[in-house]
Amino acid sequence: MKILIVGGVAGGMSAATRLRRLMEDAEIIVFDKGPYVSFANCGLPYHVSGEIAERSSLLVQTPERLKARFNLDVRPESEVLSIDPENKSIEVQTKTETYTESYDKLILSPGAKPFVPPMTGLDQAENVFTLRSIPDLDQIMAQLEGKTAGVATVIGAGFIGLEMAENLAKKGLEVTLIEKAPHVLPPLDQEMAAFVEAELVKQGITVITGQSAQAFEDKGKTLVLEDGRRLSSDVTILSVGVQPENGLAQSAGLELGLRGGILVDEQYQTSQEDIYAVGDAVVVKQQITGEDALIALASPANRQGRQVADVIAGLPAQNKGSIGTAIVRVFDMVAASTGLSERVARQTFDKVAVVHTSGNDHAGYYPGATTITLKLIFNPETGAIYGAQAVGQKGVDKRIDILATAIKAGLTIEDLPELEFTYAPPFGSAKDPVNMIGYAAMNLAQGLSHNVQWYDLSDELAKGKVLLDVRNPGELTAGRFPNAIAIPLDDLRNRLGELDKSQSYIVSCHSGLRSYVAERILKQAGFEVANLDGAYALYQMVKPEDLIYD
Repeated sequence: MKILIVGGVAGGMSAATRLRRLMEDAEIIVFDKGPYVSFANCGLPYHVSGEIAERSSLLVQTPERLKARFNLDVRPESEVLSIDPENKSIEVQTKTETYTESYDKLILSPGAKPFVPPMTGLDQAENVFTLRSIPDLDQIMAQLEGKTAGVATVIGAGFIGLEMAENLAKKGLEVTLIEKAPHVLPPLDQEMAAFVEAELVKQGITVITGQSAQAFEDKGKTLVLEDGRRLSSDVTILSVGVQPENGLAQSAGLELGLRGGILVDEQYQTSQEDIYAVGDAVVVKQQITGEDALIALASPANRQGRQVADVIAGLPAQNKGSIGTAIVRVFDMVAASTGLSERVARQTFDKVAVVHTSGNDHAGYYPGATTITLKLIFNPETGAIYGAQAVGQKGVDKRIDILATAIKAGLTIEDLPELEFTYAPPFGSAKDPVNMIGYAAMNLAQGLSHNVQWYDLSDELAKGKVLLDVRNPGELTAGRFPNAIAIPLDDLRNRLGELDKSQSYIVSCHSGLRSYVAERILKQAGFEVANLDGAYALYQMVKPEDLIYD
């Protein structure tokens, strides 16, 4: 059998090597229009700052090594111009020739390309780049050569944009980050992204949200924002998203779907017989909603490459979809998410509840403990978990990986407290943050607690509810809610007479734990009360302007 693979890196090379392990006698040829067929594209931003010091570290495999170990015919700088499904052949162009290659099976793994919005003056700009490949990286490094100062602009504050902003700053440049959405890291919900924005500002990054770049002037040295502001920039990185690289599929008549993604079935078969597709260019099922989605992440692409090889080799394999699990480091802050955001969950499902908790990444009494703020989105009636987000300095990856596994396994909020984790003081807590957020979610589902989200607080207070702050007096000096009643939790039982049972209360503390205890005291004493979810710590991060500082 002769199998051609168009595109290397994650999906294509995973398919090629798995095919060889399954089909020793198959002829396998891999084409890539770039000079490198196997490189660490997720590591590209970290070479900009020198954190990954050697460019060669980004080159995972060479055609020579792939030939020696896997007997693969790897052809870089070979662009596939067209596909002839009827005659089962492709047309290939190299620097020296154009030729035709026949196939029995064809796998497309073209990936995604940076989305470049139409902007006046972009075609004359000499210092504007995207980052997808090693040649892109080389262009950026050439532009930055010798620069330990200057001004850099990153347009787009998604995962790659944040990584580029961090690494350009670490290289010594003054960085401005521009994002059209109302907040950085749009896949996260606003209050969780606020932690990331605070870290960016702390590290000297200028953050501009709710704005887009409209035009370039002076060969790219001046950016014009939609509100008319002009910014100077020595180097600009466009990171406003990606779109499927679908030109080859489209010209071959393959059926396309969501935003031009290639449609495939559960065995990665396209609309044309013997043509398969994997990776960032294909439409997948969002496993939680069952709806079509484009999820451009390395882990799903690698999995799909292996699975399509199994399909071709006659093994049972099925594309079950993806839930979209991702993480980013921004200086000393880490942010991660899995599944649906609250915004998407509320757009999709009728029954959605949300809870925030704060906990240490390991035992608080052991040196070096840091806070993880964790968010869970779930169905309060069935317990189904829709998504989770976390921010913190350490341990964020572990908790989101656990919750991603729980979602994939179909676990519910009732299962989270039952999960057993390794525990010793340097590594975790006897009650892990995942266990604790499971307990908090169950309290809501069982009606033991009712919460108010940060974005509803002002409306609830306008309806006549009163905020009760149960923090200690010393905590109030750092910041407090206007017009709140202050009674420390430890005094609450003895001061219930100061409260009015005909009045509805919203109770808050620093993180939400003490306010839950206060909520239980008050409810059992006959008061109508709800807990401010995430409490003061979350509210002051997202709406600091609403608070009073002494």
